[in-house]
Amino acid sequence: MTTTEIRPAPEAGGGASDAARPVRWWSGRVSFRMHRRTALVSGGALLLAALLLLVSLCVGSYPVPVPDVARALFYGTGDRLAVHFVNQERLPQALLAILVGGALGMSGAIFQSVSRNALASPDVIGFNSGAATGAILVIVTFGGAAASVAAGAIVGGLVTALLVSVLASRGGLQGIRLVLIGLGVTAMLGSVNSYLLTRSSLNDAQNAHIWLVGTLDGRGWSSVQIMAAALVLLLPPVLLFGRRLRMMELGDDLATGLGVRVNRSRIALTVLGIGLCGVAVASAGPIPFIALAAPQIAAMVGRSPGVSLVSAGAVGAGLLSAAHLASSQFFSALVWVDRQVGWVRVVEESQRNNLLPVGVTTAVLGGAYLAWVLFKRRGTGTA
Repeated sequence: MTTTEIRPAPEAGGGASDAARPVRWWSGRVSFRMHRRTALVSGGALLLAALLLLVSLCVGSYPVPVPDVARALFYGTGDRLAVHFVNQERLPQALLAILVGGALGMSGAIFQSVSRNALASPDVIGFNSGAATGAILVIVTFGGAAASVAAGAIVGGLVTALLVSVLASRGGLQGIRLVLIGLGVTAMLGSVNSYLLTRSSLNDAQNAHIWLVGTLDGRGWSSVQIMAAALVLLLPPVLLFGRRLRMMELGDDLATGLGVRVNRSRIALTVLGIGLCGVAVASAGPIPFIALAAPQIAAMVGRSPGVSLVSAGAVGAGLLSAAHLASSQFFSALVWVDRQVGWVRVVEESQRNNLLPVGVTTAVLGGAYLAWVLFKRRGTGTA
């Protein structure tokens, strides 16, 4: 019986402390090893995401007590309004926040590790903008059905990733070249997106604008099912290539000496990272900050010598869950509830547009995060 182990790079400085001692999980033919502190960070982030999910089920324009939430979840009984809000409105959006945040966190970890640049996240190097362009083209041309918009976003992200990779790979893929070319492509695609919006009808432009800022509002169980199915297909190869990713962080020459086919592994990891980013953007729109900050926060808290895909995904899930909960509590739509007939009527339909999209919240957090990084690294020449 063969055993495949996924091991992180050894800690610098010799012996491992209790916090850095690896923990092993095994089942059948596959076993995984993870540093104890990384495992604690991952578990803590997932626990935070679960707690935020529970809170998001209870709070809102129609508060639901915890006992009523439990009855609605496990038995589907109780107040009809509580059952509707918990099972049809809040639960799918909270689950989608966890899935999308996890996908963005792992996608950012892949690109930052492959390019060895902390700024090389999908929202910085143009992949999100390319996905947005593909989605806007579908909305303007075909009217914007959910499935077609998702397909357009994935195709647009793939084409943009191919373009950026070709332009940045001349003479070898360098992190600074990838970031600079990605920023240029992002600027050009932003102009294209603005032009498409000016040439579209008012209704199409409004739909495209809502999608562009990144939002979980209005997402239902179909979006959760599509996102979960995509992760089921993508996660096994992502975790399988995790060991190679840690070795590639040591340098191409050393990784080749350890038996890693660097070029093939880099291409495979790039495709997987694009896939994770593409399905996330297709499900919730181009949400910024999560892919950029989640890997770095996970590495900083876990005191890891490199980026861990598992902890980056867990931190990404926690960050987007927190942003979703914060967004849902600001500028909530006003509702009028008639308990006798058990129905909810929105006072003004335009009030739905006052919901704060989660992409706005993450953008504000991203600006604060970058300002903190620059302040922390002032005078070091590394910012």
